[in-house]
Amino acid sequence: MKPLEGILVLEFAQFMAGPTAGLKLADLGARVIKIERPGKGEGGRQIAIKNLFVDGDSLVFHTINRNKESYAADLKDPKDLKKVKQLIAKADVMTHNFRPGVMEKIGLTYDAACKINPQIIYGVVTGYGKKGPWANKPGQDLLIQAMSGLSWLSGTKSDGPVPFGLAVADMACGAHLTQGILAALLKRNKTRKSALVEVSLLESTLDLQFELLTTFLNDGGKLPKRSAMRGSGHAYLSAPYGVYQTSDGYLTLAMGDLMKIGTSMGCDLTAYQDRSSWFEKRDAIISKLGKHFRHNSTEYWRVRLEKDGIWCSSVLNYRQALDHEAFRVLEMTQEVILADGKKLTTTRNPIRINGEKLYATKAAPKVGEDTDDIVNEFNIV
Repeated sequence: MKPLEGILVLEFAQFMAGPTAGLKLADLGARVIKIERPGKGEGGRQIAIKNLFVDGDSLVFHTINRNKESYAADLKDPKDLKKVKQLIAKADVMTHNFRPGVMEKIGLTYDAACKINPQIIYGVVTGYGKKGPWANKPGQDLLIQAMSGLSWLSGTKSDGPVPFGLAVADMACGAHLTQGILAALLKRNKTRKSALVEVSLLESTLDLQFELLTTFLNDGGKLPKRSAMRGSGHAYLSAPYGVYQTSDGYLTLAMGDLMKIGTSMGCDLTAYQDRSSWFEKRDAIISKLGKHFRHNSTEYWRVRLEKDGIWCSSVLNYRQALDHEAFRVLEMTQEVILADGKKLTTTRNPIRINGEKLYATKAAPKVGEDTDDIVNEFNIV
């Protein structure tokens, strides 16, 4: 038994943040039914990375929507809407990420859903919240990164804003929605009452930066200054934190005592014994370490530094990381089975319950693939 078995989730959400929460709930045992428009389905079916499609839908869609069912309904059609309301009456959770005002027009607001099902957990994702000058702006990951300050943390001071290499706003927001829904389900078990869970991409991305924003708010309003050296950590970090080029690759240094690192490497850093200089003289320290690292290979430095208890690592690409025994022992990949019997390799949920990994072989559904079965199962008329 997975923890959420018996929980029914109706997912009106599309693209990434909302469906990511649905994926996590499904992996934990919930039954997740996507409510999609007939024909084209949700917009995420056509949003592709590297223009990769599988069986007519984007590979990204398959990644986010495995282990779900699909119910096709035109929410503007009174007959279809009536049937959807019958599903809401039987559901535990419903989620959506429509812009403010859309659910009001359809007639499926939180208040309306509560009249149908007084114990419903109603999850909402917005881009910037429901109020304010940005409320009706498109909520998209790169836009959120740009508007939250996140893009000024990475790179060097000579770079412009640098976007993060992942859809961090979407993923963080999806995680927060999942947390909120789980908390609301626990409360409902005690109160037998509904709950409204609201998250926004902007708030999630601000929360993702909580330690850095706290630094800014308590540092006299001084903007973060990025290092001039490539490979340095984010704007608020001191030397030696960063990525360094070796004679044959790259090596990272995490937090550590600079004097100890200098001794281990045979690099004279005694001019920087005052810890305050590790930030104030960050560029000079990183430059000196960088020149020293180039004298030998990544593996040479890794072995030498780790022997002295210094936190470091070689920098691996996807091929190197996935081929490493440390990755293989985690068994982080799984295969889902497509409609034609072909298999698609993806990652599994990272959570373990009582020592058991959470696997699911069901691939993402075709649009409306499960409509007829759901109608019959729930006696929808």
